[in-house]
Amino acid sequence: MEPYWLSATEAIRQIQSGELTSTELIKSCIRRINALEENTKAWEYFEEEAPMAVAQRIDELRLRGESVGALQGVPIGVKDIFNTEEGTTQMGSPYWKGFTAGNDARVVAALKRKGGILMGKTVTAEFAVHHPGPTVNPHNHSRSPGTSSSGSAAAVAVGMVPLALGTQTAGSTIRPASYCGVYGYKPSFGVVPRTGILKTIDTLDHVTFFARSVADIRLIFDLARVGGKNHPFVYEHLDQCQDGNSPPQWRVAFVRGPKWHLAEDYAKAAIQGFSDLLRRENDIQVDEFELPPIYNRVHENHHKIYSKMLFYYFQEEVGDRPDIISDVFKEMVEKGRQFSKQDYFNGLAFQREFQAQVHRDLSGYDIILNLSTSGEAMVGLDTPDKPDNCLVWTFAHVPALSVPAFKSPSGLPFGAQLVAGKYADYKLLNFAQLLFDRKIINQAPYPTLPV
Repeated sequence: MEPYWLSATEAIRQIQSGELTSTELIKSCIRRINALEENTKAWEYFEEEAPMAVAQRIDELRLRGESVGALQGVPIGVKDIFNTEEGTTQMGSPYWKGFTAGNDARVVAALKRKGGILMGKTVTAEFAVHHPGPTVNPHNHSRSPGTSSSGSAAAVAVGMVPLALGTQTAGSTIRPASYCGVYGYKPSFGVVPRTGILKTIDTLDHVTFFARSVADIRLIFDLARVGGKNHPFVYEHLDQCQDGNSPPQWRVAFVRGPKWHLAEDYAKAAIQGFSDLLRRENDIQVDEFELPPIYNRVHENHHKIYSKMLFYYFQEEVGDRPDIISDVFKEMVEKGRQFSKQDYFNGLAFQREFQAQVHRDLSGYDIILNLSTSGEAMVGLDTPDKPDNCLVWTFAHVPALSVPAFKSPSGLPFGAQLVAGKYADYKLLNFAQLLFDRKIINQAPYPTLPV
């Protein structure tokens, strides 16, 4: 197997055992990028020299017996809304073409300190919203890869990097992970720092992760999140619970969601079959849980908050250079202009009410099981997605993981979504690892692409 297909955890093991060097891994990933980027279009900024130089330095340090960090020189793709010292940060818009931040976002700096190598900047939708970049779905180039973390999802799917950073404000990680057939993880709100990242919505923006295995998701989450006694709330709810969140009997709620009627019939059958499969496990109890009516109001209130904050943060760009801003983005900013401050405050009040409801609903369950998306990726890069459950769990601030569980009748991937209570991140990841160990879910599928 070429090194580019190794998971991050496998690569780290081989590097530590001397079977592989960081330089060899980076070279393999560079070859993969050079072979596929012309068609995949996953990268906004990529130059070979910088990651190669860092890999060689890490290998030299390792030979001298010095610490190189837990990531051991594994490459990482970074969505092009994160500040990075190297390269540009253009946020998917010609408005910021050529902009260099000159510093690293806090999470990028943390991963570098722990031995991660910035491979480059992955394509994002315009200002991380709806207007798509050029990235295609690696399983079918006529299909959407999902916005807005599309470049990160595609880069991981085809083996350009084993790990990538994204963000989610509605469905910008769960959806591309589902469409591209990889693992996508949105942690509990606030446990991964957002300093040095394009801000869109204060109460909705999450830093997220892409990988091809559950173990890799846990690895990057462990290294990227805040922790320790200087973060007392996280210390109490996460640091002290990393290994103690596996109950003897898992209680799983299978839910359909407020947009179930828009899901494809094959997707409904797939998630129902997945639920039935879990029921066969002696230590997993699955109940069908009907969501209360308040869930039906989430999409409208999310839209209210989203639009108002886009107007607040981006009215200057739209007013300054409307000729280079997409029509879809201008329309969303204009909708935000039409909402009043009171509309926005009412939306925030509803969000708090809804979060309390989700907390009550999850008090009787360890995990919620539902669809990641309504089915396979849409035809056309700019075709609007069907509304799904992604933004529901974003709105709730709870952790959510898309796992590559299904294939559509046409052979394209789509995901099952696992959700847990706020700050129950390790419970969620432990459950996913249990399913992985029992081969109920597997390593992300390899697209049929050139070697």
